[in-house]
Amino acid sequence: MNHMRLACRPGCAACCTAPSISSPIPGMPQGKPAGVPCVQLDDQLRCKIFGQPERPAVCRQLQASLDMCGPSDDQGAFARIYLTRLEDLTRPDGPH
Repeated sequence: MNHMRLACRPGCAACCTAPSISSPIPGMPQGKPAGVPCVQLDDQLRCKIFGQPERPAVCRQLQASLDMCGPSDDQGAFARIYLTRLEDLTRPDGPH
Protein backbone atom coordinates (compact mmCIF):
# COMPACT_ATOMS: atom_id res chain seq x y z
CA MET A 1 0.00 0.00 0.00
CA ASN A 2 1.25 3.45 -0.86
CA HIS A 3 -0.15 5.97 1.60
CA MET A 4 1.88 8.87 0.16
CA ARG A 5 -0.24 12.02 0.42
CA LEU A 6 -1.17 13.80 -2.78
CA ALA A 7 -2.49 17.24 -3.55
CA CYS A 8 -6.16 17.30 -4.47
CA ARG A 9 -6.50 16.91 -8.23
CA PRO A 10 -8.45 19.60 -10.08
CA GLY A 11 -11.72 18.47 -11.65
CA CYS A 12 -11.96 15.28 -9.59
CA ALA A 13 -14.32 15.74 -6.60
CA ALA A 14 -14.59 11.95 -6.11
CA CYS A 15 -14.23 12.32 -2.33
CA CYS A 16 -17.05 14.92 -2.37
CA THR A 17 -19.37 12.65 -4.34
CA ALA A 18 -18.73 8.92 -3.81
CA PRO A 19 -18.94 8.55 -0.02
CA SER A 20 -21.99 9.02 2.14
CA ILE A 21 -21.63 11.61 4.90
CA SER A 22 -23.85 11.21 7.94
CA SER A 23 -22.90 14.47 9.66
CA PRO A 24 -24.44 17.84 8.76
CA ILE A 25 -22.96 19.86 5.91
CA PRO A 26 -23.95 23.51 5.36
CA GLY A 27 -26.81 23.25 2.86
CA MET A 28 -27.24 19.52 3.59
CA PRO A 29 -28.29 19.32 7.26
CA GLN A 30 -28.90 15.55 7.06
CA GLY A 31 -25.54 14.90 5.38
CA LYS A 32 -25.49 13.31 1.93
CA PRO A 33 -26.03 9.87 0.44
CA ALA A 34 -23.31 8.04 -1.46
CA GLY A 35 -23.01 9.10 -5.09
CA VAL A 36 -24.57 12.53 -4.57
CA PRO A 37 -22.28 15.55 -5.10
CA CYS A 38 -21.91 17.79 -2.06
CA VAL A 39 -23.68 21.15 -2.40
CA GLN A 40 -20.45 22.82 -1.27
CA LEU A 41 -18.66 22.03 -4.55
CA ASP A 42 -18.04 25.08 -6.70
CA ASP A 43 -17.98 25.24 -10.52
CA GLN A 44 -14.36 24.06 -10.53
CA LEU A 45 -15.30 21.08 -8.30
CA ARG A 46 -13.48 22.55 -5.31
CA CYS A 47 -14.84 22.62 -1.77
CA LYS A 48 -16.23 26.05 -0.87
CA ILE A 49 -15.81 25.34 2.86
CA PHE A 50 -12.32 23.80 2.74
CA GLY A 51 -10.43 24.84 5.87
CA GLN A 52 -13.58 26.19 7.53
CA PRO A 53 -14.79 24.92 10.93
CA GLU A 54 -18.19 23.91 9.52
CA ARG A 55 -16.56 21.38 7.18
CA PRO A 56 -17.45 17.87 8.46
CA ALA A 57 -14.74 16.03 10.38
CA VAL A 58 -14.93 13.08 7.98
CA CYS A 59 -14.02 15.46 5.14
CA ARG A 60 -11.13 16.99 7.08
CA GLN A 61 -9.76 13.53 7.89
CA LEU A 62 -9.92 12.10 4.37
CA GLN A 63 -6.58 12.71 2.68
CA ALA A 64 -5.78 12.22 -0.98
CA SER A 65 -3.27 9.39 -1.36
CA LEU A 66 -1.79 7.31 -4.16
CA ASP A 67 -3.78 4.30 -2.87
CA MET A 68 -7.06 6.15 -3.16
CA CYS A 69 -6.48 8.42 -6.15
CA GLY A 70 -4.30 6.26 -8.38
CA PRO A 71 -1.09 7.10 -10.21
CA SER A 72 -2.47 9.35 -12.95
CA ASP A 73 -4.53 12.50 -13.24
CA ASP A 74 -7.64 10.77 -14.63
CA GLN A 75 -10.26 13.29 -13.41
CA GLY A 76 -11.20 11.05 -10.51
CA ALA A 77 -12.20 7.77 -12.19
CA PHE A 78 -9.80 5.68 -10.07
CA ALA A 79 -10.78 7.50 -6.86
CA ARG A 80 -14.52 7.16 -7.57
CA ILE A 81 -14.13 3.40 -8.05
CA TYR A 82 -11.99 3.08 -4.92
CA LEU A 83 -14.30 5.18 -2.74
CA THR A 84 -17.48 3.57 -4.09
CA ARG A 85 -16.07 0.13 -3.30
CA LEU A 86 -15.02 1.27 0.18
CA GLU A 87 -18.50 2.72 0.72
CA ASP A 88 -20.04 -0.61 -0.30
CA LEU A 89 -17.72 -2.64 1.94
CA THR A 90 -18.50 -0.51 4.99
CA ARG A 91 -22.30 -0.39 4.66
CA PRO A 92 -24.06 -1.21 7.95
CA ASP A 93 -26.04 -3.97 6.19
CA GLY A 94 -22.94 -5.45 4.53
CA PRO A 95 -21.49 -5.30 1.01
CA HIS A 96 -23.73 -5.61 -2.04
